Amino acid sequence: MDLAALTIFRAVVRENGVTRAAAKLNRVQSNVTTRIKQLEEQLGAELFIRDGRRLVLTPAGETLLPYAERLLALADEARHAVRADRPSGRLRLGTMESVAATRLPALLAQYHQQWPDVALELETGTTGKLIERLREFEVDAALVATPLDPAALGELFEAVPVFTEELVMLTPRGHRPIREVRDIALSTLVAFERGCAYRTYIEKWYMEHGVRPARVLELGSYHAIVACVAAGAGVAVAPRSVLGLAADASNIAVHDLPDIGTIETLLVWRRGHFSSALNALKQTLTGQRSLRSFEETEAGASDAHLDAHADARTPMGADVV
Repeated sequence: MDLAALTIFRAVVRENGVTRAAAKLNRVQSNVTTRIKQLEEQLGAELFIRDGRRLVLTPAGETLLPYAERLLALADEARHAVRADRPSGRLRLGTMESVAATRLPALLAQYHQQWPDVALELETGTTGKLIERLREFEVDAALVATPLDPAALGELFEAVPVFTEELVMLTPRGHRPIREVRDIALSTLVAFERGCAYRTYIEKWYMEHGVRPARVLELGSYHAIVACVAAGAGVAVAPRSVLGLAADASNIAVHDLPDIGTIETLLVWRRGHFSSALNALKQTLTGQRSLRSFEETEAGASDAHLDAHADARTPMGADVV
């Protein structure tokens, strides 16, 4: 049982078939089929059964898959360790959509320029989904919001804070000021699917005040969420940083949420599963955090005479309540 065979096996599972796996691996289909048969012969068990036009894992295949993930991840780590002086190879990074859209573009460009031998693969998801993908070795690291329940990370992961986000509530323009949940005039909460840490924080805030949204409208992007709020479909919670993505924020109002405060974005990886490529990314992210903290301190000292309520981060035209 060699790593190449395990790579092919994993690809067939992920791509849900031999044809797409062959294309992904740049191999001919007959080669993929032959390698799977050889692997089955070595293990003395069938790994797939055919259900119509698709392949389904057998119990033996289900058992092998997590071992294959771990062995391939360990092999990647070994390759990185040998070349620790020069980050290279593949780095699979999971991230929340808000971070991918607002924080990462410039940082990843910097990272790629400094370490061009690293093939960085990026995928987005909710905090809950990304933690699960880390657990299953499907990503090497992830940028997630600090979970409401610290046990979600437990002893399996290591983490370092890299960004600080201020959560705000978005409402249609003209909405009355929000000082507590009962000030919210609309009964629909517009949010990401369950597993979104920010949704968890706002739902907890609702519950602490004895209120539940009558309806949760689940959407998959902040562009769509902001558009729905602007149209009067409901209210939403978002990091203040994403407001700069809105092409037109003139129809929304932004409300502070001091009861929730700020939330750290963490870079998380499996304990013991580290590489030179991941270490370089950690240095890039924590380095900018230190620089940002210094710049904010300097700006705060020089601008102390300015109106404390002026917020340059709020898009022109948006109400601040």
